[in-house]
Amino acid sequence: MLGGLSALLADPAALAWLFIAIPVGMAFGAVPGLGGKIALIAVMPFIAGMDMLAGCVFLISLHAVVHTGAAAPTIMLGIPGTGPSTAVVADGHALARQGQGVRALSAAAIASGIGGLIGTLVLALIVPFALGLMQLVSYPEIFLLTLFGIGFSAVLSGDSMAKGLTVGAFGLLIAFIGIEPVYGTPRFTLGSDVLGDGIHLVTAVLALYAIPEMLIAGKGSAAAGAPTGTRRGRGAGQLAGGLADVVRHRWLTLRCSVMGALVGIIPGLGGDVAAWLCYGHAAQSSRTPERFGKGAVEGVIGPEAANNSKEGGALVPTLFLGIPGSSGMAILLVALVPLGISPGPGLVSANSELVWAMVWALALSNIVAAGALILLARPLNRIARLKSSMLVPYIYLLAMASVYISTTEWRSLLTLAVLSLLGYALLRRNWPRAPFVIGLILGAEAEEALIKSLSLWGPGFLFRPVSLLLIATLFLSLWQLSLRLKRGSKAAKRGRAHAG
Repeated sequence: MLGGLSALLADPAALAWLFIAIPVGMAFGAVPGLGGKIALIAVMPFIAGMDMLAGCVFLISLHAVVHTGAAAPTIMLGIPGTGPSTAVVADGHALARQGQGVRALSAAAIASGIGGLIGTLVLALIVPFALGLMQLVSYPEIFLLTLFGIGFSAVLSGDSMAKGLTVGAFGLLIAFIGIEPVYGTPRFTLGSDVLGDGIHLVTAVLALYAIPEMLIAGKGSAAAGAPTGTRRGRGAGQLAGGLADVVRHRWLTLRCSVMGALVGIIPGLGGDVAAWLCYGHAAQSSRTPERFGKGAVEGVIGPEAANNSKEGGALVPTLFLGIPGSSGMAILLVALVPLGISPGPGLVSANSELVWAMVWALALSNIVAAGALILLARPLNRIARLKSSMLVPYIYLLAMASVYISTTEWRSLLTLAVLSLLGYALLRRNWPRAPFVIGLILGAEAEEALIKSLSLWGPGFLFRPVSLLLIATLFLSLWQLSLRLKRGSKAAKRGRAHAG
């Protein structure tokens, strides 16, 4: 283990590439529509002929810090930089609009750094047990884990669970647009080849969050104006406040970091499931779950910790079994080939020092990226303090560019326009938008896992030992969360009656 650290520190080129990769990776995360996959694809032509250690360090560091950089547009502009950042946008941007953007960014940076370190620790400790753990989890468990996120979306919907269920069901319906995964039959495509690929996540998130806010800002509504909260505070005080938030919710940070790493180990789940599972857990374990979606700092800490920790977990099957833990890891596998790396069970024995150097690079890049985001928090907060009406044309341009970059199809802008009308209607009527995004993200994954589970086990897949445990945990968690929401709603009503 220490040999890997010595090899990394003794190689000036590897260290230099690590520090080059960090700002590049954060920049790809900060531009909506790019993200880790595009970052890896963009740099692949430049790593040919690079030294093995330097190239591996560069790739690992680049991919590890993408979600840290994505926190900036997610919190300050309400535009998720990456797919998993959608779990942060509701509470993170709400805090920014209340004048607490620096606090939210500080908490996100520290939680991301801790999550990355714990993900690295999991990567280092779980290697001997990775194969046995992966054998316990298959398509039935993946299906039930996606149900966790979908189930939490109904409860995390404000005062009306019926509204959350309705919006979530519509998101599930939209997720079925495209080519049916078993027989290849087009569904709801209206004969358009653009819809044949389904609704892209970046398009949906921008249409549900960014565009509606700008439509209201363009009309001069106070709902999307400059920060309106009274607890703005000084920048240094908010930086300390973000640190205090993470310390106060330290057990939540640790739990979500471990959960994110474990989800990352399971191939096929990815960062979206990890982020929403931890968002739901943060609400389920909170004493005031009714604050979620309105500026709860736990709604920032939990998903941000999971976003970075799952990268360490995803490297376990990718490096040591040759099975990509996510779509980004699949591209990483391809990028490692020109460097002479052969991922698989023999990697540790054949290149032990290189593997540990990659582990240390993952840890160091997360620490440096977290520090960089903290340093940038106060300058970035100036964006959030501008009147939204001044940002409207730039947000529109950025949204359209992000959609085109992610889909390379100009007709996707029509989809953006149609879904923006839906997002605007939900915002004006005070209906929750998060359940729609959750249904869209998890619907396709749940369908694929359900089809494979039924084809392999039939209905009996629900009676597998791990499946029974997950079902019981799901119902217990939702029941406890419902009770807490009811108690919070009753307490709020009593408070309003007393104030009246």
